[in-house]
Order: sequence, then C-alpha cells, then structure tokens
Amino acid sequence: MAYKISDECIKCGACEGECPVEAISEGDATYVIDADACISCGACAAGCPVDAIAE
Repeated sequence: MAYKISDECIKCGACEGECPVEAISEGDATYVIDADACISCGACAAGCPVDAIAE
C-alpha cells in the first residue's frame, strides 16, 4: 500500500528528497505521492518533520 500525505503537510519538501524512487512531487496544497511508483519504504514518513505522511 502506498504512503499518503495528509493536509498537515507544510510543503517543506523534506519528503521529496528522501524518496529513493522519486515518487513525490509538489502539488498545489501539499506534496503528493504517486501511488503507482511508491514502494512503501517509509523513507518519506521518517523524514517528515510534522508527521504528515502515513501508510
């Protein structure tokens, strides 16, 4: 199951740099994760300073 970014996202970009498969990009209100590309490694969630990313 792919990780998802909640509305708690502050658009800091920390998650984008952590993703080893480049599945995260900047959206309008938050960063977004491409569910088809996500490998559910959790690197993005570990790097999020506001815990806005969960599986």
